[in-house]
Amino acid sequence: MNTHALPRRRTSVFSAVFAVLTGIFFLTTTALPVQAQTRVSAFAQAVAEAAARDTEIAEFYRANGYQPIWTGTELTDIARRSALLKAVATADNHGLPDYDTEGLMAQLKSVTSLRDLGRVEVAMSKLFLSYAHDVHSGIVTPSRVDSGIVREAPRQSGADLLANFVKSNPSGFLKALPPTSPEYARLMKEKLRLESLLAKGGWGAPVSANSLKPGQAGPAVVALRNRLIRMGYLNRSASQSYDASIQKAVQQFQQDHGLVSDGVAGAGTIAEINTPLEKRLASILVAMERERWTNIERGKRHVWVNLTDFTAKIVDGGRVTFATRSVIGKNQPDRRSPEFSDVMEFMVVNPTWNVPRSIATKEYLPMLKRNPNAVSHLKLIDSRGRVVNRSAVNFNAFSAKSFPFAIKQPPSSRNALGLVKFMFPNKYNIYLHDTPSKSLFGRDVRAFSHGCIRLSDPFDFAYAILAKQSSDPKGTFHKVLNTGRETRIQLEEHIPVHIVYRTAVAPAKGRMNYRRDVYGRDAKVWDALQNAGVALGGVGG
Repeated sequence: MNTHALPRRRTSVFSAVFAVLTGIFFLTTTALPVQAQTRVSAFAQAVAEAAARDTEIAEFYRANGYQPIWTGTELTDIARRSALLKAVATADNHGLPDYDTEGLMAQLKSVTSLRDLGRVEVAMSKLFLSYAHDVHSGIVTPSRVDSGIVREAPRQSGADLLANFVKSNPSGFLKALPPTSPEYARLMKEKLRLESLLAKGGWGAPVSANSLKPGQAGPAVVALRNRLIRMGYLNRSASQSYDASIQKAVQQFQQDHGLVSDGVAGAGTIAEINTPLEKRLASILVAMERERWTNIERGKRHVWVNLTDFTAKIVDGGRVTFATRSVIGKNQPDRRSPEFSDVMEFMVVNPTWNVPRSIATKEYLPMLKRNPNAVSHLKLIDSRGRVVNRSAVNFNAFSAKSFPFAIKQPPSSRNALGLVKFMFPNKYNIYLHDTPSKSLFGRDVRAFSHGCIRLSDPFDFAYAILAKQSSDPKGTFHKVLNTGRETRIQLEEHIPVHIVYRTAVAPAKGRMNYRRDVYGRDAKVWDALQNAGVALGGVGG
């Protein structure tokens, strides 16, 4: 264990807790001059009163008859409190807040009666639930941070957590709470590494240049060289010029940060190189929180769409078996792609585009008012499903609220959805699809859609999806495609789809990957974590 991640104050507090508890348990169970029944009643009443404002804790103690699970003298009670205090002592490793151990100590030191002990019993259950919820499903509620994070964290009820804990091996139960994904373990390792580096002064001076290119020399190149060395991209060197070794290091850095890998340190690359270590560490802590939000069974086969990376991947047994570039929602309030998980059930080949009403009224109605023949590739449909003759419509008579028509685009290669869409029915009307606008996939930042996820290689994506149910997935797909008719292909095995937002990713091999906070959501998450008591480890320098 990396000892710098265990604050000395927190360790000493829990050593004191053990000492105080030992004396209190002896006092309250053997030395107080009360009858057994009175002793039980006083303790139970204190527990009931202390838990009254917490419905989940109150529910648990009612169910167990107000019996102690922390403050008793049984070996199981001792094992539980020992396991809890040890777990909370390592909370910093997980990027969790510093819990109110001083308040607990004050309570412990003031115990003089069984009623006091009952209040300590509830205080320890509250500490347990705070830690358990935070480390298992996240410190903050996703939807309260940003309206686009519509994912629900896998929060268990407090009563169930306590009941299951009591029935389990205490240490084993607590160790199983954090995410078990390899990504989480790698993020934790990187957190500790960056904290250690931060304590030693970080990455050094920033590069004071707007851009640099191979062949140049001077102080800015030396600063670039030194920073790349501290970041681990370059071996120690005395070179004063932007030579081949620096160019190669810059290329690798660019690959790891989602930039064009040309070896030239342009403005965008310099900005990423100059990003403070503290900000990268904050990104790690946010990524760990996001891992806790997705602490669920993701599916042996699943689709992983990372919005900040502009990619969509198929993962089989923990290994990426297919990947393609994507275009995500434009960075506007009503267009940003939401974050959530659902299940893909079918694909539609030669799809009709049923234009969402928000697009129909906000974008197309104003165009039709100016020119009734605008967007002629789209059809107006009345409430009875009939195609409407535009020449018979006075579009200026309608507002966005009163516009009575639906707008559709028939199947074709020019269809806004392209030739195939992949459906995981959800209330946000988000899906993956083809697109006729192929040129956008050549951009570094690909945030242009109305919210849905466009795929660069939708046909290959379809083949990979169908490979599990067809010996000739390509043939199966094109047989349907060539009919030109809108056709649904049902998936024999539904596939979980996870739309996530990760600006810090720890690959199994290689260095950390970072991406830009395209929607500004991670900045909001970090603010929320700080407000909840999370702080950067290490000493700034």
